[in-house]
Amino acid sequence: MHRKNNIVLTLKRTIASSLFVAHFVLTSCQPNSQSTSSMSNVDFTNDLIHESSPYLLQHAHNPVNWMPWGEKALQKAKDENKPMLISIGYSACHWCHVMERESFEDTIAAKLMNEKYISIKVDREERPDVDNVYMNAVQLMTGSGGWPLNVVTLPDGRPIWGGTYFTKDQWINALEQISKLYNDDPERLISYADQLEEGVKSLDVINLNETTPDFNLNIMQDYLNTWSTKFDMDYGGSKGMPKFMMPNNLHFLLKYSYQTENKEIQKFVELSLEKMAFGGVYDQVGGGFSRYSIDDKWHIPHFEKMLYDNAQLISLYSDAYKLTKNSLYKNVVYETIGFINSELKDSSGGYYSSLDADSKTDENVLEEGAFYVWTKEELIKVLKEKFTLFSDYYNINEFGYWEANKYVLIRNQKGVEIASKYNISEDELNQFIQSCKSELIKVRNKRIKPRLDDKILSSWNGLMIKGFADSYKAFNEPDFLDAAVKNGEFIVKNLLQKDGQLLRNYKNNKGYINGYLEDYSAVISGFIALHEITLDDKWLKYSKKITDYVYNHFYNEKTKMFYFTSDLDEKLLSRTVNFRDNVIPSSNSIMANNLFFLSHYFDNEYYLETAKSMLNNISPEFDLYPDGFSNWLDLMLKLSDSFYEVAVVGEDALIKATEINKNFKPNKLIIGSLIESDLPLLENRYVDGDTFIYVCVKKACRLPVKTSEEALEFIN
Repeated sequence: MHRKNNIVLTLKRTIASSLFVAHFVLTSCQPNSQSTSSMSNVDFTNDLIHESSPYLLQHAHNPVNWMPWGEKALQKAKDENKPMLISIGYSACHWCHVMERESFEDTIAAKLMNEKYISIKVDREERPDVDNVYMNAVQLMTGSGGWPLNVVTLPDGRPIWGGTYFTKDQWINALEQISKLYNDDPERLISYADQLEEGVKSLDVINLNETTPDFNLNIMQDYLNTWSTKFDMDYGGSKGMPKFMMPNNLHFLLKYSYQTENKEIQKFVELSLEKMAFGGVYDQVGGGFSRYSIDDKWHIPHFEKMLYDNAQLISLYSDAYKLTKNSLYKNVVYETIGFINSELKDSSGGYYSSLDADSKTDENVLEEGAFYVWTKEELIKVLKEKFTLFSDYYNINEFGYWEANKYVLIRNQKGVEIASKYNISEDELNQFIQSCKSELIKVRNKRIKPRLDDKILSSWNGLMIKGFADSYKAFNEPDFLDAAVKNGEFIVKNLLQKDGQLLRNYKNNKGYINGYLEDYSAVISGFIALHEITLDDKWLKYSKKITDYVYNHFYNEKTKMFYFTSDLDEKLLSRTVNFRDNVIPSSNSIMANNLFFLSHYFDNEYYLETAKSMLNNISPEFDLYPDGFSNWLDLMLKLSDSFYEVAVVGEDALIKATEINKNFKPNKLIIGSLIESDLPLLENRYVDGDTFIYVCVKKACRLPVKTSEEALEFIN
């Protein structure tokens, strides 16, 4: 750490002396979101016009001579001896759009970029490997990160300066000064690049921890004591703002509270789930969650809707319903799935990536949240005599006010409280609110919809498969089962290769880009979930095939960890190891959990030992920042407490498995077959004309039983 700090200090002192430019975190910037373009987009066309990424295509008519990431751009920088300007974002990113309007559509800024730099646009969702490297560099330089991510590099790709959002004046000033420094004293920048490169390469270095693993519930309690100091006991989630929902964090806490009978933590999770569902971060009219809120009460979101958030939240609310039977959670699941099927579903069975935060107003101005927000006058006009009760329910008052006479719907009272106030039943209240929503949907659907990012990503679809599977377990809804299976079959047909390789992206009827570890790990997790609801062993066999491919192309035998990129991918500044859990769990933590499950399914000790080694490598990080490693803690919980293998064999196996799946028992897996099977946990257990359930712990099994109720009694 001392070495890393020296690098940062040197960079800040030397570069900042020449470049006095403010760096901003995405969520802290508040320029005018209604600013318009300074020129007509149709006047220019650059190399991005040939790309399929919606984000890149958004910039195809900028006056900037953008090029996509690739050998052509990298070679051009070397041939012309120009620094590269690498700008990274994604289609739904509000502040990316703001910077485009202010700087990238400005001819003065574009002229400077075209003359002095080779400018490269990157869709971070297509190329998370590139994003990871340069995000690490910017965080080293500035202490923060976000999108848009803007980095200046030497012609060889080594970074020398970067930040997130910049105003037009800041941007031009910075680029002018960097260019001057590059021309006047290139050796200084080369020296800085050398130091920063060393720092970037050191960030994700994981060494093999050869101490004896010690995974137990007492240690986990210590971690939770540290973590709980960050709990927001008023609105749930973490204290402060902005507030990200962090579904995996809450999911782990739900499991932990159940297995340790910690009612206080369970209450906190339930508080968080309620306040998130009550907030403006949840689309109260159309269902589905935005990415995060800028305030502490989940009220005002950045309005982009991402598949990965919603997929994970479906899993979370489904499991919470299984435990509590809270109807609010069921409504959230059904409405969110309704949104996903309505707005993000491809006819092929795959699911698109996102809806934009911005949409056009009636005046044809691109504005954040325009599709979702309401004025009081609009609501009165649509709802008429219904407005009074509706406005009380959704706070068309000071509590729900946003800006410029606009309201973002938010609840702060339970249904029973409102019903009592108006002397009606909860059922009557729910019917009333549903009728209001139906009227508002009709009006809202006449507005210009947010832009759609219609690329289909393996990793996010893997999360979606699990979301559908978990919702089917909770509600036994045939449509959820059908969606999960079709999504899995889509991946097998279009993105899974014969040798176990996965392609990352599907667009224009074809798959492309070699998959990253996050693709493999999320798809394996989804396929395991598919087996639990279908009992079709092909999903387990696909999972093993993909896992073995991951070992062959991503595994570091020395450290027992997996690289983010395959050994078949292009070499970047560093080959990162993704291990810190974030809004999406790290690819290594998902992989470690997969190996734990597969070790049971296939009686594979090597898988289990790898998972344990991975957890042991990361566990020293847990003391100070346990909430950054929730999916690792999920694995530790599995290894610290009894874990049950539930094998269901016979002609009624699917019925019995479905009955068991309806119960919240996070410390178990389901494996089953309607016929004879050679899988280790099922072998020699089929009896013609009968169905038996075996409950086992570490291969030690109780006598078989015939009912799900009897089996559940064995699972503590």
